[in-house]
Amino acid sequence: MYAVIGAGPMGLATARNLQKYNIPFVGFELNSDVGGLWDIDNPHSTMYESAHLISSRHMTEFAEFPMARDGAPYPHHSELRQYFRDFAAHFKLYDHYRFNTRVIAVGPDGKGGWEVTSECNGEQKTDNFAGVLIANGTLHHPNMPDLPGEFAGEVMHSSEYRSPEVFEGKRVLIVGCGNSACDIAVDAVHRAASVDLSVRRGYYFLPKFIAGRPTDTLGGAIKLPRPLKQRLDATLIKMVVGKPSDYGLPEPDYRMYESHPVINSLVLHHIGHGDIAPRRDIKAIDGHTVSFTNGEQGDYDLILLATGYHLHYPFIDKKYLNWDQGGAPSLYLNIFNPKQDSLFVMGMIEAAGLGWEGRNEQAEMVALYIKQREAGRASGQHMQQTIHQFGGERLDGGYNYLELERMAYYVHKDTYKKAIAKHIRELKRDLPASEQPA
Repeated sequence: MYAVIGAGPMGLATARNLQKYNIPFVGFELNSDVGGLWDIDNPHSTMYESAHLISSRHMTEFAEFPMARDGAPYPHHSELRQYFRDFAAHFKLYDHYRFNTRVIAVGPDGKGGWEVTSECNGEQKTDNFAGVLIANGTLHHPNMPDLPGEFAGEVMHSSEYRSPEVFEGKRVLIVGCGNSACDIAVDAVHRAASVDLSVRRGYYFLPKFIAGRPTDTLGGAIKLPRPLKQRLDATLIKMVVGKPSDYGLPEPDYRMYESHPVINSLVLHHIGHGDIAPRRDIKAIDGHTVSFTNGEQGDYDLILLATGYHLHYPFIDKKYLNWDQGGAPSLYLNIFNPKQDSLFVMGMIEAAGLGWEGRNEQAEMVALYIKQREAGRASGQHMQQTIHQFGGERLDGGYNYLELERMAYYVHKDTYKKAIAKHIRELKRDLPASEQPA
């Protein structure tokens, strides 16, 4: 029996693939239903009312469970919550989960397996499992940087943000320029007295649509050499939206795709119309006054920190995750600890265009590996040896990713998917026909 921690998109993909390969499992979920952060009513969700997918539905969906074809290209979070509920119901995954249950400790049982201690309604219970698959998500533990000074107004993190009502009549400074920061800045325009955006470094901005089509559906038919693709795509985007400096924003000092781009069609529009004022990094704070590194100042009532998240696995010691330093554990394919054969970190991965199907492929590979290793078959033993030999290599496709915490578990989609597909093929070679999923 295996334990699956989490019932968000990655947890459900993990559960579905264990089910397909007849591997018994129990799921643990903090909330009362599936969907993870996509359920805005989940007390642990970091969702906000206006949130939509930043990738298009057909590039994101699970292949065996397509989204409705008559919906908008970028679905609202409420549609996604229903999608995951429908997914769980269709594949009869609900019966496998213990809901309203928090995992509070995971540790070795001394026999090659794991003890999982959980809590539900104030009662604790410890179960033993052959292995544990951690799928509790990557976007729920906020990064709260220290501010340089004492701010007299209100400070909040984007994880706390739900509705633009919080901005009503206030002078607002949003710190950060990722996708959430830009979404929230656009929300604030319609309620706040003023909206400024503090940007520390340059970003590439992509519109959600080009020529009437979702941007992520364009290209890809012809595989270009990495340097050529970086130059061509950067030139195309410059032609479509202009340079960041045209809007008073800093230029990126790195090449295209070496950090996650901002996919937003409205933030540059509002900056160009004066609804949002770009600012540089914060240098000092005194009362309501914020000084920036370029010598400018502004007065604010609210600072919203859209400063991202830390990976957070509070129920397990970092040593079991091969996590000595840095922003992420050092794992083969971002999943396998070379020192722990039966512990798997699921979904600790970011890549432009990977979608949920890419994560589903990851989950199928893990389920196949468990199946074949437990059966003692050659393919499982060979993959086990490959995992044990892992020396920290990263599937970056030759991209020089920025040394940022959020990029610590970033991979190049095509390189990653190719590696996953290769393992799946090899693991299936000696899988008996009787054990193939229907």
